[in-house]
This record gives sequence, C-alpha cells and structure tokens, in this order.
Amino acid sequence: MLEPRIYLASRSPRRRELLTQVGIRFDMLMFRDAQRPDPALDETWLHGETPQSYVQRVALAKATHGATLLGLRKLPVHPVLAADTTIDLDGEVIGKPSDAADAAAILERLSGRTHRVLTALTVAVPASNAGHERAESVLSISDVRFRTISTDEIRRYVQSGEPMDKAGAYGIQGRAAIFVEEIRGSHSGIVGLPLCETAVLLKKFIPLA
Repeated sequence: MLEPRIYLASRSPRRRELLTQVGIRFDMLMFRDAQRPDPALDETWLHGETPQSYVQRVALAKATHGATLLGLRKLPVHPVLAADTTIDLDGEVIGKPSDAADAAAILERLSGRTHRVLTALTVAVPASNAGHERAESVLSISDVRFRTISTDEIRRYVQSGEPMDKAGAYGIQGRAAIFVEEIRGSHSGIVGLPLCETAVLLKKFIPLA
C-alpha cells in the first residue's frame, strides 16, 4: 500500500523544508506566478477586514482553488494543503515588503515592540460524485517581541536580501533571529507552517504515523 500523500499549494521553500522535517510526503501544486496573477487568489487586504479574517480567507482561497485545479489538470486526488502568513501590528496587516525602503520602514516599526504572527492553514479535497468539496482550516497565532534594532543593523539586514520575500520583512529562521527577544507560540508557525496544527489538521484527511 502506498504511503498517503498531499499536495502543497505553496512556493515557499520553508514550508517544503518543514513538511520534509516531519516526514509528510507531498507533491508541489503550482499556481500562476506573479506576472500572471490568478483572480481567484486575490491577496488584497479588504477594507474593514481584520488580520485574522484576511489570512484565513487567503489560505482558504489557495486550498480550494488548488482542489479545483486537480480536476482541471486531471491529477490524482489527494488533499491540498495551503497556508498564508501575515504580521498583525496594531490591527494592520503587514505583508511582504515591496522594496528595500519598505523593508527598512517595516523593521523600524517592529523595533522594540511586540507583534503577532498569524499563519492560517486550510486542507481541501475536491468535490466527488458522492458529495461536495471539503475544506477545514486552523489559525496559529504567535507573539514576537523584537529588541530595539539600530538603523545600521536594519540597513545591513536589508542589504542581505533576506527580508524581501517574507511577511514582516524578516525570517526568524535566518539572520533576524538576533532581533528576537521573546516568542510566545509556535516557532514553526512564525516560520510559515505550524507543525503541530498541521499534523492535527492533516489527520482528519490522511493517516499519519
């Protein structure tokens, strides 16, 4: 009997590494790139939307769109796992920086303060002849406190290029670890995939060791 597999609907190398770390077998399910955005995956923060609602909406859209693609691409049916991570600073969604100046500005705002890291997960399976599409979600919330970061430290970190593809303009698993004074919550959730919550959610769809 073949081991159970899932699809990972994410380009994030960090999420791939985390799934591999805990022995979950997966195949990549790729969407269009940024040059050809898919209308079903609009990540615009909507007026009046809380950061929690925002991140859960985006994760759900990714997973359900991925489940739809299985049928369109005639792929074997396995559960689709999607995730989205954002920073909540005083109720404002802080996503990936648009450029180096934006990254520096974000880090200046986080310096000496506590912010929340929200990672939403959704697992979806496509509709079958016997029923409707199924999707279940979970939200991981962690608090992260930065020490005061000097302007020179921010400049050098931004020059490293590490902040550019990360929500909140930092990667806790990389050089930015030296900025982190305290965390309360899931370290892997801050990286981008809370492993405890992921395993509990996946167990509703596939057997895990």
